[in-house]
Amino acid sequence: MLRTTAAVVAGKAARVASRLRGGGSALPGLVAERIDPGFLAHALADVPDGIVVVTGTNGKTTTTKMLVAVLRAHGRTVFSNPTGSNFTRGVISSMLGELPLRGRLDADLAVLELDEAHALKFAAAVRPTHALLLNVARDQLDRFAEIDHTAQLLASLAEQTTTGVVLNLDDSFVSRIRDRVADGVTVRYFGVDKSIADRLPELQEQDVRFEDDFVPPVAGPQDGLLKPSDERTFEVVFGSDTAGSDTSGSDTAGSNTEGNGTVGPLELQQRGLAAMINATAATATARMLLGDAFDPAAAAEALRAVTPPFGRGEVVMVDGQPLELVLVKNPAGFTVALGTYGSTPVATMIAINDNYADGRDVSWLYDVSFESLRARGVTITSGVRGYDMALRLQYDDVAVAAVETDLDAALDSFLAQHPQEPKRIFCTYTAMMALRRTLAARYDLPDIGEEAS
Repeated sequence: MLRTTAAVVAGKAARVASRLRGGGSALPGLVAERIDPGFLAHALADVPDGIVVVTGTNGKTTTTKMLVAVLRAHGRTVFSNPTGSNFTRGVISSMLGELPLRGRLDADLAVLELDEAHALKFAAAVRPTHALLLNVARDQLDRFAEIDHTAQLLASLAEQTTTGVVLNLDDSFVSRIRDRVADGVTVRYFGVDKSIADRLPELQEQDVRFEDDFVPPVAGPQDGLLKPSDERTFEVVFGSDTAGSDTSGSDTAGSNTEGNGTVGPLELQQRGLAAMINATAATATARMLLGDAFDPAAAAEALRAVTPPFGRGEVVMVDGQPLELVLVKNPAGFTVALGTYGSTPVATMIAINDNYADGRDVSWLYDVSFESLRARGVTITSGVRGYDMALRLQYDDVAVAAVETDLDAALDSFLAQHPQEPKRIFCTYTAMMALRRTLAARYDLPDIGEEAS
Protein backbone atom coordinates (compact mmCIF):
# COMPACT_ATOMS: atom_id res chain seq x y z
CA MET A 1 0.00 0.00 0.00
CA LEU A 2 2.81 2.43 0.90
CA ARG A 3 4.62 1.61 -2.34
CA THR A 4 1.46 2.31 -4.36
CA THR A 5 0.90 5.61 -2.56
CA ALA A 6 4.50 6.62 -3.21
CA ALA A 7 4.06 5.71 -6.88
CA VAL A 8 0.91 7.85 -7.13
CA VAL A 9 2.63 10.86 -5.53
CA ALA A 10 5.73 10.57 -7.72
CA GLY A 11 3.67 9.92 -10.84
CA LYS A 12 1.43 12.92 -10.23
CA ALA A 13 4.50 15.13 -9.75
CA ALA A 14 6.02 13.81 -12.97
CA ARG A 15 2.72 14.41 -14.75
CA VAL A 16 2.65 18.07 -13.69
CA ALA A 17 6.29 18.54 -14.68
CA SER A 18 5.75 16.81 -18.02
CA ARG A 19 2.77 19.04 -18.85
CA LEU A 20 4.65 22.21 -17.92
CA ARG A 21 7.46 21.39 -20.30
CA GLY A 22 5.15 20.06 -23.03
CA GLY A 23 6.55 16.54 -22.81
CA GLY A 24 5.06 13.22 -23.84
CA SER A 25 2.59 11.06 -21.95
CA ALA A 26 4.89 8.13 -21.07
CA LEU A 27 7.13 9.68 -18.39
CA PRO A 28 4.63 9.80 -15.47
CA GLY A 29 3.69 6.19 -16.14
CA LEU A 30 7.33 5.17 -16.23
CA VAL A 31 7.97 6.88 -12.89
CA ALA A 32 4.97 5.23 -11.22
CA GLU A 33 5.80 1.83 -12.66
CA ARG A 34 9.41 2.01 -11.50
CA ILE A 35 8.29 2.60 -7.92
CA ASP A 36 5.47 0.06 -8.02
CA PRO A 37 5.87 -2.58 -10.78
CA GLY A 38 2.35 -3.84 -10.02
CA PHE A 39 0.83 -0.38 -10.35
CA LEU A 40 -1.68 -1.21 -13.09
CA ALA A 41 -3.10 -4.20 -11.26
CA HIS A 42 -3.35 -2.24 -8.01
CA ALA A 43 -5.01 0.77 -9.64
CA LEU A 44 -7.68 -1.31 -11.42
CA ALA A 45 -8.34 -3.78 -8.60
CA ASP A 46 -11.57 -2.13 -7.44
CA VAL A 47 -13.20 -1.58 -10.86
CA PRO A 48 -16.35 -3.72 -10.47
CA ASP A 49 -18.08 -3.97 -13.84
CA GLY A 50 -15.33 -4.67 -16.30
CA ILE A 51 -11.97 -3.81 -17.80
CA VAL A 52 -12.49 -3.50 -21.54
CA VAL A 53 -9.69 -3.42 -24.13
CA VAL A 54 -10.45 -2.01 -27.59
CA THR A 55 -7.86 -2.87 -30.21
CA GLY A 56 -7.33 -3.55 -33.91
CA THR A 57 -5.66 -1.76 -36.79
CA ASN A 58 -8.21 0.91 -37.68
CA GLY A 59 -10.91 2.72 -35.72
CA LYS A 60 -9.70 2.22 -32.12
CA THR A 61 -9.92 5.87 -31.09
CA THR A 62 -13.34 6.56 -32.61
CA THR A 63 -14.86 3.30 -31.37
CA THR A 64 -13.51 3.78 -27.85
CA LYS A 65 -14.95 7.28 -27.67
CA MET A 66 -18.33 6.01 -28.88
CA LEU A 67 -18.38 3.10 -26.44
CA VAL A 68 -17.52 5.37 -23.51
CA ALA A 69 -20.27 7.81 -24.53
CA VAL A 70 -22.90 5.05 -24.67
CA LEU A 71 -21.88 3.62 -21.29
CA ARG A 72 -21.91 7.05 -19.66
CA ALA A 73 -25.35 7.72 -21.13
CA HIS A 74 -26.50 4.72 -19.10
CA GLY A 75 -25.22 6.29 -15.90
CA ARG A 76 -21.96 4.37 -15.67
CA THR A 77 -18.77 6.06 -14.49
CA VAL A 78 -16.07 5.15 -16.99
CA PHE A 79 -12.33 5.67 -17.03
CA SER A 80 -10.77 5.84 -20.48
CA ASN A 81 -7.31 6.76 -21.68
CA PRO A 82 -6.92 9.86 -23.88
CA THR A 83 -6.13 9.61 -27.56
CA GLY A 84 -2.43 9.04 -28.11
CA SER A 85 -1.98 7.13 -24.83
CA ASN A 86 -2.71 3.70 -26.28
CA PHE A 87 0.23 1.94 -24.61
CA THR A 88 0.58 0.66 -21.06
CA ARG A 89 2.60 3.53 -19.60
CA GLY A 90 0.30 5.98 -21.35
CA VAL A 91 -2.66 4.34 -19.60
CA ILE A 92 -0.91 4.77 -16.24
CA SER A 93 -0.06 8.39 -17.01
CA SER A 94 -3.65 9.26 -17.89
CA MET A 95 -4.93 7.37 -14.85
CA LEU A 96 -2.74 9.39 -12.48
CA GLY A 97 -4.90 12.46 -12.92
CA GLU A 98 -7.89 10.63 -11.42
CA LEU A 99 -6.30 8.43 -8.76
CA PRO A 100 -6.57 9.21 -5.06
CA LEU A 101 -3.46 8.65 -2.95
CA ARG A 102 -4.58 5.14 -2.04
CA GLY A 103 -4.06 4.29 -5.71
CA ARG A 104 -7.43 2.67 -6.50
CA LEU A 105 -9.42 3.92 -9.47
CA ASP A 106 -12.99 4.92 -8.62
CA ALA A 107 -15.02 3.91 -11.69
CA ASP A 108 -17.62 1.34 -12.71
CA LEU A 109 -15.71 0.37 -15.84
CA ALA A 110 -12.38 1.00 -17.53
CA VAL A 111 -12.47 1.18 -21.34
CA LEU A 112 -8.96 1.28 -22.76
CA GLU A 113 -7.78 1.86 -26.31
CA LEU A 114 -4.55 -0.10 -26.79
CA ASP A 115 -2.50 -0.85 -29.86
CA GLU A 116 -2.18 -4.47 -30.77
CA ALA A 117 1.21 -5.14 -29.18
CA HIS A 118 0.64 -3.10 -26.02
CA ALA A 119 -2.70 -4.80 -25.46
CA LEU A 120 -0.78 -7.99 -24.71
CA LYS A 121 1.61 -6.15 -22.41
CA PHE A 122 -1.40 -4.78 -20.58
CA ALA A 123 -2.99 -8.23 -20.35
CA ALA A 124 0.22 -9.58 -18.80
CA ALA A 125 -0.36 -7.13 -15.93
CA VAL A 126 -4.17 -7.08 -15.82
CA ARG A 127 -6.33 -9.65 -17.56
CA PRO A 128 -9.16 -7.81 -19.34
CA THR A 129 -12.71 -8.94 -18.65
CA HIS A 130 -13.80 -7.92 -22.16
CA ALA A 131 -12.11 -7.30 -25.51
CA LEU A 132 -13.42 -5.64 -28.66
CA LEU A 133 -11.35 -6.73 -31.67
CA LEU A 134 -11.98 -4.48 -34.66
CA ASN A 135 -9.97 -5.52 -37.69
CA VAL A 136 -6.58 -6.48 -39.10
CA ALA A 137 -4.86 -4.56 -41.89
CA ARG A 138 -1.35 -3.71 -43.02
CA ASP A 139 -0.12 -1.01 -40.69
CA GLN A 140 3.41 0.05 -39.70
CA LEU A 141 4.95 -3.15 -41.03
CA ASP A 142 8.36 -2.13 -39.71
CA ARG A 143 6.91 -2.33 -36.18
CA PHE A 144 4.50 -5.25 -36.22
CA ALA A 145 5.66 -7.28 -39.25
CA GLU A 146 3.09 -9.03 -41.42
CA ILE A 147 -0.66 -8.93 -40.87
CA ASP A 148 -0.54 -12.57 -39.76
CA HIS A 149 1.47 -11.38 -36.77
CA THR A 150 -1.08 -8.69 -35.98
CA ALA A 151 -3.87 -11.28 -36.15
CA GLN A 152 -1.87 -13.47 -33.76
CA LEU A 153 -1.59 -10.57 -31.30
CA LEU A 154 -5.37 -10.14 -31.29
CA ALA A 155 -5.93 -13.89 -30.89
CA SER A 156 -3.57 -14.00 -27.93
CA LEU A 157 -5.47 -11.15 -26.30
CA ALA A 158 -8.76 -13.00 -26.82
CA GLU A 159 -7.27 -16.07 -25.13
CA GLN A 160 -6.52 -14.00 -22.03
CA THR A 161 -9.91 -12.28 -21.82
CA THR A 162 -12.02 -13.66 -18.98
CA THR A 163 -15.68 -12.79 -19.63
CA GLY A 164 -16.63 -11.60 -23.12
CA VAL A 165 -15.15 -10.97 -26.57
CA VAL A 166 -16.72 -8.97 -29.41
CA LEU A 167 -15.44 -9.87 -32.89
CA ASN A 168 -15.77 -8.40 -36.37
CA LEU A 169 -18.10 -10.77 -38.18
CA ASP A 170 -16.83 -9.76 -41.64
CA ASP A 171 -13.07 -9.69 -41.05
CA SER A 172 -11.73 -13.15 -41.83
CA PHE A 173 -8.69 -12.64 -39.59
CA VAL A 174 -10.81 -11.56 -36.63
CA SER A 175 -13.87 -13.79 -36.88
CA ARG A 176 -11.65 -16.90 -36.83
CA ILE A 177 -10.42 -15.88 -33.39
CA ARG A 178 -13.65 -17.44 -32.08
CA ASP A 179 -11.80 -20.75 -31.96
CA ARG A 180 -9.17 -19.30 -29.63
CA VAL A 181 -11.58 -17.98 -26.99
CA ALA A 182 -11.62 -19.92 -23.72
CA ASP A 183 -14.59 -22.07 -22.77
CA GLY A 184 -17.19 -20.11 -20.81
CA VAL A 185 -16.26 -16.75 -22.36
CA THR A 186 -19.17 -15.20 -24.25
CA VAL A 187 -18.60 -14.29 -27.90
CA ARG A 188 -20.62 -11.65 -29.68
CA TYR A 189 -20.22 -10.17 -33.17
CA PHE A 190 -20.69 -6.91 -35.00
CA GLY A 191 -20.88 -6.59 -38.75
CA VAL A 192 -22.72 -5.12 -41.72
CA ASP A 193 -26.09 -5.98 -43.19
CA LYS A 194 -25.94 -8.06 -46.37
CA SER A 195 -27.26 -5.07 -48.34
CA ILE A 196 -23.85 -3.36 -48.12
CA ALA A 197 -21.57 -6.41 -48.01
CA ASP A 198 -20.21 -5.45 -51.44
CA ARG A 199 -18.55 -2.38 -49.88
CA LEU A 200 -16.45 -4.34 -47.41
CA PRO A 201 -13.37 -4.70 -49.67
CA GLU A 202 -12.83 -0.93 -49.53
CA LEU A 203 -12.69 -1.09 -45.73
CA GLN A 204 -10.76 -4.20 -44.78
CA GLU A 205 -8.50 -6.93 -46.04
CA GLN A 206 -9.25 -10.61 -46.14
CA ASP A 207 -6.90 -13.51 -45.49
CA VAL A 208 -6.01 -14.51 -49.06
CA ARG A 209 -5.21 -18.07 -47.95
CA PHE A 210 -8.91 -18.57 -47.18
CA GLU A 211 -10.46 -15.95 -49.45
CA ASP A 212 -12.43 -18.41 -51.56
CA ASP A 213 -13.86 -20.47 -48.71
CA PHE A 214 -14.34 -17.79 -46.06
CA VAL A 215 -17.93 -17.87 -44.82
CA PRO A 216 -18.61 -15.42 -42.01
CA PRO A 217 -20.50 -16.66 -38.96
CA VAL A 218 -24.27 -16.20 -39.00
CA ALA A 219 -25.39 -13.23 -36.93
CA GLY A 220 -27.53 -14.17 -33.98
CA PRO A 221 -30.08 -12.20 -31.94
CA GLN A 222 -27.49 -10.58 -29.70
CA ASP A 223 -25.10 -9.56 -32.48
CA GLY A 224 -25.26 -6.06 -33.95
CA LEU A 225 -25.53 -5.44 -37.69
CA LEU A 226 -25.15 -2.08 -39.42
CA LYS A 227 -28.15 -1.33 -41.65
CA PRO A 228 -27.78 2.02 -43.47
CA SER A 229 -30.69 3.94 -44.93
CA ASP A 230 -28.45 6.26 -46.96
CA GLU A 231 -24.93 7.68 -46.82
CA ARG A 232 -25.62 9.41 -43.52
CA THR A 233 -28.41 7.57 -41.67
CA PHE A 234 -28.34 4.06 -40.27
CA GLU A 235 -29.61 1.63 -37.64
CA VAL A 236 -27.85 -1.00 -35.57
CA VAL A 237 -30.15 -4.01 -35.70
CA PHE A 238 -30.10 -6.88 -33.21
CA GLY A 239 -31.77 -10.07 -34.15
CA SER A 240 -34.15 -8.80 -36.79
CA ASP A 241 -34.34 -11.41 -39.60
CA THR A 242 -31.72 -13.61 -37.99
CA ALA A 243 -33.32 -13.91 -34.54
CA GLY A 244 -33.03 -17.40 -33.17
CA SER A 245 -30.18 -18.50 -35.47
CA ASP A 246 -26.94 -19.84 -34.08
CA THR A 247 -23.89 -17.59 -34.11
CA SER A 248 -21.13 -20.13 -34.17
CA GLY A 249 -20.51 -20.02 -30.47
CA SER A 250 -22.22 -16.75 -29.68
CA ASP A 251 -24.31 -16.69 -26.51
CA THR A 252 -27.81 -16.73 -27.98
CA ALA A 253 -29.72 -18.02 -25.00
CA GLY A 254 -32.76 -16.11 -24.21
CA SER A 255 -33.58 -15.17 -27.45
CA ASN A 256 -36.15 -13.45 -29.51
CA THR A 257 -37.11 -11.10 -26.68
CA GLU A 258 -33.53 -9.82 -26.92
CA GLY A 259 -33.92 -9.08 -30.61
CA ASN A 260 -36.07 -5.91 -30.50
CA GLY A 261 -33.27 -3.56 -29.44
CA THR A 262 -32.76 -1.71 -32.72
CA VAL A 263 -30.66 1.42 -32.18
CA GLY A 264 -31.61 4.32 -34.42
CA PRO A 265 -32.27 5.52 -37.03
CA LEU A 266 -29.49 7.97 -36.30
CA GLU A 267 -26.91 10.15 -37.97
CA LEU A 268 -23.37 10.60 -36.67
CA GLN A 269 -21.39 13.80 -36.59
CA GLN A 270 -18.52 11.90 -38.20
CA ARG A 271 -19.01 11.01 -41.85
CA GLY A 272 -18.53 7.74 -43.65
CA LEU A 273 -19.21 4.03 -43.60
CA ALA A 274 -16.17 3.34 -41.41
CA ALA A 275 -17.61 5.57 -38.67
CA MET A 276 -20.95 3.73 -38.90
CA ILE A 277 -19.16 0.39 -38.48
CA ASN A 278 -17.28 1.78 -35.48
CA ALA A 279 -20.62 2.84 -33.98
CA THR A 280 -21.97 -0.66 -34.58
CA ALA A 281 -18.98 -2.22 -32.81
CA ALA A 282 -19.38 0.16 -29.87
CA THR A 283 -23.11 -0.55 -29.64
CA ALA A 284 -22.68 -4.32 -29.70
CA THR A 285 -20.06 -4.09 -26.97
CA ALA A 286 -22.15 -1.77 -24.81
CA ARG A 287 -25.07 -4.16 -25.10
CA MET A 288 -22.88 -7.03 -23.92
CA LEU A 289 -21.61 -5.00 -20.96
CA LEU A 290 -24.97 -3.58 -19.90
CA GLY A 291 -27.17 -6.62 -20.42
CA ASP A 292 -30.81 -5.96 -19.57
CA ALA A 293 -29.98 -2.35 -18.64
CA PHE A 294 -29.15 -1.53 -22.26
CA ASP A 295 -31.47 1.20 -23.58
CA PRO A 296 -31.53 1.57 -27.40
CA ALA A 297 -32.86 5.14 -27.19
CA ALA A 298 -30.10 6.22 -24.79
CA ALA A 299 -27.49 4.57 -27.00
CA ALA A 300 -28.75 6.36 -30.12
CA GLU A 301 -28.82 9.71 -28.35
CA ALA A 302 -25.27 9.23 -27.10
CA LEU A 303 -23.95 8.26 -30.54
CA ARG A 304 -25.57 11.29 -32.17
CA ALA A 305 -23.74 13.57 -29.75
CA VAL A 306 -20.24 12.11 -30.20
CA THR A 307 -17.92 14.59 -31.89
CA PRO A 308 -15.11 13.22 -34.06
CA PRO A 309 -11.91 12.57 -32.11
CA PHE A 310 -9.28 15.14 -32.97
CA GLY A 311 -7.81 14.49 -36.39
CA ARG A 312 -10.46 11.90 -37.35
CA GLY A 313 -12.61 14.07 -39.56
CA GLU A 314 -12.53 16.84 -36.98
CA VAL A 315 -13.60 20.20 -38.41
CA VAL A 316 -11.84 23.37 -37.30
CA MET A 317 -13.39 26.68 -38.31
CA VAL A 318 -10.65 28.92 -39.72
CA ASP A 319 -11.79 32.46 -40.48
CA GLY A 320 -15.31 31.26 -41.14
CA GLN A 321 -14.36 28.31 -43.35
CA PRO A 322 -14.15 24.62 -42.37
CA LEU A 323 -10.76 22.93 -42.24
CA GLU A 324 -11.06 19.15 -41.92
CA LEU A 325 -8.25 17.09 -40.35
CA VAL A 326 -8.17 13.47 -41.51
CA LEU A 327 -5.75 10.95 -40.02
CA VAL A 328 -4.24 8.39 -42.43
CA LYS A 329 -1.84 5.65 -41.45
CA ASN A 330 -2.16 2.64 -43.75
CA PRO A 331 -3.53 1.69 -47.21
CA ALA A 332 -6.99 0.68 -46.00
CA GLY A 333 -7.36 3.80 -43.86
CA PHE A 334 -6.19 6.21 -46.56
CA THR A 335 -8.43 4.53 -49.15
CA VAL A 336 -11.45 4.86 -46.87
CA ALA A 337 -10.54 8.47 -46.07
CA LEU A 338 -10.34 9.37 -49.76
CA GLY A 339 -13.66 7.67 -50.41
CA THR A 340 -15.32 9.35 -47.45
CA TYR A 341 -13.79 12.82 -47.50
CA GLY A 342 -12.29 13.10 -50.95
CA SER A 343 -15.44 12.79 -53.05
CA THR A 344 -16.08 16.55 -52.96
CA PRO A 345 -13.11 18.50 -54.36
CA VAL A 346 -11.78 21.02 -51.83
CA ALA A 347 -8.40 22.63 -51.25
CA THR A 348 -6.16 19.77 -50.15
CA MET A 349 -2.90 19.43 -48.24
CA ILE A 350 -1.18 16.13 -47.43
CA ALA A 351 1.35 15.87 -44.57
CA ILE A 352 3.39 12.66 -44.24
CA ASN A 353 5.90 11.97 -41.47
CA ASP A 354 7.92 8.81 -40.90
CA ASN A 355 8.54 9.05 -37.19
CA TYR A 356 8.27 5.93 -35.03
CA ALA A 357 4.60 6.53 -34.22
CA ASP A 358 3.83 6.87 -37.95
CA GLY A 359 5.82 3.86 -39.11
CA ARG A 360 9.19 4.35 -40.78
CA ASP A 361 8.29 2.60 -44.01
CA VAL A 362 6.04 4.77 -46.19
CA SER A 363 6.05 2.46 -49.21
CA TRP A 364 2.42 1.69 -48.32
CA LEU A 365 1.50 4.95 -50.08
CA TYR A 366 1.92 3.07 -53.36
CA ASP A 367 -0.94 0.76 -52.39
CA VAL A 368 -3.37 3.70 -52.33
CA SER A 369 -5.13 5.11 -55.39
CA PHE A 370 -5.16 8.92 -55.42
CA GLU A 371 -7.18 9.30 -58.61
CA SER A 372 -10.02 11.04 -56.75
CA LEU A 373 -7.69 14.01 -56.16
CA ARG A 374 -6.99 14.60 -59.87
CA ALA A 375 -9.83 17.05 -60.46
CA ARG A 376 -8.59 19.66 -58.00
CA GLY A 377 -5.01 18.57 -57.40
CA VAL A 378 -3.11 19.07 -54.15
CA THR A 379 -2.07 22.54 -53.00
CA ILE A 380 0.90 21.43 -50.93
CA THR A 381 2.59 18.31 -49.56
CA SER A 382 4.48 18.55 -46.31
CA GLY A 383 6.11 16.66 -43.47
CA VAL A 384 9.36 14.72 -43.35
CA ARG A 385 8.27 12.76 -46.44
CA GLY A 386 6.64 15.65 -48.25
CA TYR A 387 8.73 15.09 -51.38
CA ASP A 388 7.99 11.35 -51.35
CA MET A 389 4.28 12.14 -51.21
CA ALA A 390 4.56 14.55 -54.12
CA LEU A 391 6.36 11.91 -56.17
CA ARG A 392 3.71 9.33 -55.36
CA LEU A 393 0.97 11.71 -56.53
CA GLN A 394 2.77 12.23 -59.83
CA TYR A 395 2.33 8.53 -60.61
CA ASP A 396 -1.46 9.01 -60.38
CA ASP A 397 -1.35 12.24 -62.42
CA VAL A 398 -2.33 14.36 -59.44
CA ALA A 399 -0.91 17.86 -59.74
CA VAL A 400 1.02 19.17 -56.71
CA ALA A 401 1.49 22.92 -56.59
CA ALA A 402 4.22 23.03 -53.93
CA VAL A 403 6.26 21.04 -51.41
CA GLU A 404 7.15 22.48 -48.00
CA THR A 405 8.54 20.02 -45.46
CA ASP A 406 8.12 22.39 -42.50
CA LEU A 407 4.60 21.76 -41.21
CA ASP A 408 3.88 25.21 -39.79
CA ALA A 409 5.19 26.95 -42.90
CA ALA A 410 3.11 24.63 -45.08
CA LEU A 411 0.00 25.29 -42.97
CA ASP A 412 0.50 29.06 -43.21
CA SER A 413 0.88 28.86 -46.99
CA PHE A 414 -2.12 26.55 -47.35
CA LEU A 415 -4.42 28.79 -45.30
CA ALA A 416 -3.23 31.93 -47.06
CA GLN A 417 -3.91 30.49 -50.51
CA HIS A 418 -7.49 29.41 -49.70
CA PRO A 419 -8.95 31.94 -47.26
CA GLN A 420 -12.53 31.76 -48.58
CA GLU A 421 -13.09 28.07 -49.24
CA PRO A 422 -13.30 24.75 -47.40
CA LYS A 423 -10.01 22.95 -46.81
CA ARG A 424 -8.85 19.45 -45.92
CA ILE A 425 -5.57 18.04 -44.63
CA PHE A 426 -4.76 14.33 -44.82
CA CYS A 427 -1.97 13.61 -42.34
CA THR A 428 -0.10 10.83 -40.58
CA TYR A 429 -0.19 10.65 -36.80
CA THR A 430 2.74 12.84 -35.72
CA ALA A 431 2.04 15.35 -38.47
CA MET A 432 -1.56 15.52 -37.33
CA MET A 433 -0.48 16.02 -33.71
CA ALA A 434 1.82 18.88 -34.65
CA LEU A 435 -0.74 20.59 -36.89
CA ARG A 436 -3.47 20.12 -34.29
CA ARG A 437 -1.32 21.83 -31.63
CA THR A 438 -0.68 24.77 -33.92
CA LEU A 439 -4.37 25.09 -34.76
CA ALA A 440 -5.34 24.73 -31.09
CA ALA A 441 -3.05 27.60 -30.12
CA ARG A 442 -4.46 29.83 -32.85
CA TYR A 443 -8.15 29.00 -32.66
CA ASP A 444 -8.69 28.13 -28.98
CA LEU A 445 -9.41 24.44 -29.48
CA PRO A 446 -9.46 22.00 -26.57
CA ASP A 447 -6.19 20.18 -26.10
CA ILE A 448 -5.99 16.39 -26.20
CA GLY A 449 -6.39 15.95 -22.47
CA GLU A 450 -9.43 18.24 -22.32
CA GLU A 451 -11.15 16.40 -25.14
CA ALA A 452 -10.55 13.03 -23.61
CA SER A 453 -11.77 13.91 -20.15
